[in-house]
Amino acid sequence: MSKKKRKDTSIGLEHVPGKHQLSKWQRQEKIRRLVIIAAAVLLAGVAGSAGYGYYDSNVKPFNETVIGVNNSTFDMKYYIEALDVYTRDMSEEQIRQAATPVGNQIVYDALVRQGASEQGVELSKIEVDDINRQIEERGLPDTELYHDILTTMALVDKLAEEYLKPQIPNPVEQAHIQTMLVESEQVADEVIARIENGGNFTALTVEFSRYPEIEGDLGWLPRELLPDPLFQEVAFNLTPGKAGKVQDDSAVKNIGYWLIEVIDQDRDDDEEEVEVRAMLLGSEAEALEIKAKLDKGEDFASLAKEHSQHQSKDDDGELGWIKKGDMGSETFDIVAFHFPLNEISKPVKDKSIQTTGGYWVIKVVAREERELDEKTLAWLIDEAFNKWYEEQWGKSTIDSIMDAEQQEWAINKVLKERATI
Repeated sequence: MSKKKRKDTSIGLEHVPGKHQLSKWQRQEKIRRLVIIAAAVLLAGVAGSAGYGYYDSNVKPFNETVIGVNNSTFDMKYYIEALDVYTRDMSEEQIRQAATPVGNQIVYDALVRQGASEQGVELSKIEVDDINRQIEERGLPDTELYHDILTTMALVDKLAEEYLKPQIPNPVEQAHIQTMLVESEQVADEVIARIENGGNFTALTVEFSRYPEIEGDLGWLPRELLPDPLFQEVAFNLTPGKAGKVQDDSAVKNIGYWLIEVIDQDRDDDEEEVEVRAMLLGSEAEALEIKAKLDKGEDFASLAKEHSQHQSKDDDGELGWIKKGDMGSETFDIVAFHFPLNEISKPVKDKSIQTTGGYWVIKVVAREERELDEKTLAWLIDEAFNKWYEEQWGKSTIDSIMDAEQQEWAINKVLKERATI
């Protein structure tokens, strides 16, 4: 029975295109793959779709429909050829892993062609002739699959240029912003105060940033490309030259603070061991707050369960007996193996671990309406395409009649044909 759905469990048809699906290098890579495939086919002296034959006497024929995308259908022969094409340089294990994604790719290409037609985006005779010329010049098999692949690639470019690009406002208001992730609100407030007193953002980033993989200066960006609505609110409402803060509980940063209690020690053996319990907190401010509660007699286990970011939280913070190096932190060892028994340490700063949570400090350098640069425009076109494709998927009917046994048969058919080459 046909029905609209986002996942077909019979072969696992899922919405596969990810971010920047349509970036130029990916399209070029697909072309290169086709050229390599064609060369391999020619050297072997066989056509890309040859040799598949039919099922044996007890199996349904090749022309049985196995995938349906709205009014378009694709039979087993088409699927097997696609599986062969997209996995030409893969191992048997990789082919098996690719079997479902190949079905996804067939669906994706079909939706692109159908959606382009709905928008009135069609290939001209010259463009169709160019595809035929490419197939001939590259020695590609003159099959429906290869025409579909090259047609889809051409339509993606045409959709971007003729349909999506004109919908993107240009020029548009943009903000030039600088950002850094700091460990807590207190640190964010200190950084903002120093910025307002003339502090250099780059120098402050070196001192306070806990996410060095992100450069401080993000350059000019339109509202749509800022990573979070809260970023947008700060960047497009702050007076240029000012800085603001945004809380981010999911941000990963390269710092943490331990609260450590050594319960027992064993120095009788050649290698010293200690029995320890500990908590890992995301900021010094939080660690000081928890330490104050412990000093007042609050329960270590309860606080560890609620606040610690270390896996030992599930064991009430109990690490048991450990040797030097077991925690993977020299900073931890320095305290754990030299601290008095049954005392809770002050917050121990550790830059060798990662914790989550923090505050982004955002400085608005300037804001104005300006032309989009080439890279930013390409990003926005990709975003627009992803949204357009989501809409195509959502209103479409995706069907599969292929079961696991048929998919396995198709995989084995490809493997068998390759073994004869």
